Amino acid sequence: MAKPKSLQFKPDLEEATKHWLAFWDQELLDRPCCCIRAPKDGVKAAPGPQYLSGAREDFNGVIEKILANAESMWYGGDAVPSYTPSFGPDMISAWLGADLEFDPNNFGTNWVHACIEDWDKSLPIRLDPNNKWWRRMLDFCTALGEALDGKMVVAHLDLHSNMDTLSAMRTPARLCMDMMDIPETIDRAMRDVRDLYIPIYDALYNAAQMYKYGTCGWVPAYHPVRTNTIQCDFAALIGPDHFKRWVLPALDEEADYLGHCVYHLDGPECLVHLDDLCSIKHLDCIQWTTGARNKEFINWMDLLKSIQAKGKSLWVPCNVDSIKVFHKELKHNMLFYDCWAPSQKAGEETLKWLKANT
Repeated sequence: MAKPKSLQFKPDLEEATKHWLAFWDQELLDRPCCCIRAPKDGVKAAPGPQYLSGAREDFNGVIEKILANAESMWYGGDAVPSYTPSFGPDMISAWLGADLEFDPNNFGTNWVHACIEDWDKSLPIRLDPNNKWWRRMLDFCTALGEALDGKMVVAHLDLHSNMDTLSAMRTPARLCMDMMDIPETIDRAMRDVRDLYIPIYDALYNAAQMYKYGTCGWVPAYHPVRTNTIQCDFAALIGPDHFKRWVLPALDEEADYLGHCVYHLDGPECLVHLDDLCSIKHLDCIQWTTGARNKEFINWMDLLKSIQAKGKSLWVPCNVDSIKVFHKELKHNMLFYDCWAPSQKAGEETLKWLKANT
């Protein structure tokens, strides 16, 4: 179906889409792809809902805050207004039988209670359509799709699929031991989890009506049809051989289905897998995340250049000052800037600067 040319909070969506399509093809138009956001001129700031609110509060109140916040923001350049529904970092494991625990005084995170004690009793792994957390997420996505229709995009979810799912269901330490002790069982478990990725992705995609306007992943890269951010944080705990056996094939399948996607590369412990990640055909972009207590993103320039040299584009978080440093050092057709500006005027001036210096 034909895609709309504008959204209420993004009247120039058609122009932004041209830049995003060029980004996915590693092409360059008048400037690099740049999603830049700032407080909107003349509009009182409105905070969005707290993280995890959709899991714990009435949907209507959450949606009111989403819309109020979006209306108070300027979405400049290629920034597409979006909201990512989330019940925390281990949602798939909760949909498959683990349970989530919330701190009543802290909306910043939650915890998952592992549910696999005996693999033989737990396999095959299946999605129960009546699972309470699955039903609530489908209901939340449906409510978001209806309320945000024509205004902004419902972004796809931070799924923590593939081996991250097994890690949460079994615990990381026990899964590490299982990979050594009963690898054939982990083969079976991974086949089950991999088979669920597309049905889960599509059910959420359809519930939120993402097909109407395209979507972002939780990293704000937009595609007019389908995309997401994929990952395997568990990869920090395993070496290349185990990564190639269990993780790489799953990521390759996810990327192939999405067609275009970003990979969340979290911390130096995962860099041992970089070459394997860069071999994934439909993985277009790396979101390098430095990890806690490490040097700031801008000080990893050698790594960023090496990723581009391996043929993959970059997510580049920046502000109106640091963007000029990245612009001098990196290939313009192989990045998108995720930029925050202190004001709409500063954001507009930054976009003009990019055009003049590209």
